[in-house]
Amino acid sequence: MRPFKYTSANDASAAVNLVTGNPNARFLAGGTNLLDLMKEDVERPDELIDITRLPLTQIRRLTTGTNQGGITIGSLGTNTDAANHPLIRQDYPLLTQAILAGASGQIRNMATNGGNLLQRTRCPYFYDVAMPCNKREPGTGCGALEGINRMHAIFGWSEKCVAVYPSDMAVALAALDAVVKVSPPGGKERMIPFADFHRLPGDTPEKDTNLNHGELITAIELPKNRFADHAYYLKVRDRSSYAFALVSVAAALDLQGAGNRIAQARIALGGVAHKPWRALKAEQLLVGKEATEANFRLAAEAAMADARPLAHNRFKVELGKRSIVRALHMALTGGKA
Repeated sequence: MRPFKYTSANDASAAVNLVTGNPNARFLAGGTNLLDLMKEDVERPDELIDITRLPLTQIRRLTTGTNQGGITIGSLGTNTDAANHPLIRQDYPLLTQAILAGASGQIRNMATNGGNLLQRTRCPYFYDVAMPCNKREPGTGCGALEGINRMHAIFGWSEKCVAVYPSDMAVALAALDAVVKVSPPGGKERMIPFADFHRLPGDTPEKDTNLNHGELITAIELPKNRFADHAYYLKVRDRSSYAFALVSVAAALDLQGAGNRIAQARIALGGVAHKPWRALKAEQLLVGKEATEANFRLAAEAAMADARPLAHNRFKVELGKRSIVRALHMALTGGKA
């Protein structure tokens, strides 16, 4: 690990100003990803601004504003606190399930909610500094494009990058239409819809999000919804614990009437793109239809219709279809097989 300056911030504006003033500075919260990247010489900040003392940990009901009736989740609360909070377990069980599917108990005890959104890809070509990687060093090429790409993207990739985004929590947040609250340098807080927070690689794969340097995530807001009784997070992976998703599905249904007619549907996929991938065509197809196996299969076909698999991950297309059907079935039954 390279030497760096360490500073502890006591308020958010001071932290933002410190990072803004140094293009090589980074915020430090749980450090569960950043410190690993520094040890591997992938990230090379020369200054870390410790923000763990900032009072950004509260989870509470929103009583005013656009998302009134929903909840706000402090960015510096831990993943464990979020997963176990009564408001989240009661109103947003999909988020609890997704968080508990990620990492390990020890890591969830350290990892922060804001930091979870800023995880960088686990692509082995990104982590290996001897290999070409446009995300790590723009202009060097993408080793995974013609290399071993079993774990890589089937949606939204470009010739510059085929890496996938690793967070489970973020897939649920995408399905729940979350909004990210951000404090910019010297300005008014702004709200970023979750669909606009992460980026596809395009020609700038080194940019994972639409945050500007120095902007600090202060909270994540979840609007009120009717998905609590019919939501499920399914994660398919090579082993049952501490592994990243081959494919994951956050599925949620708002059912009306005795015939289980679908008023609203949400389907977000993980492990398939550079960002959490919303299956919008599948969602639209389900609206107004009954929650049946046949309709779930039609939705799965629609969700995977635009997939562009690589040499070694063609299996993700069929796996994705089956996972969507399974997740929707589990959502319909409230998590009961």
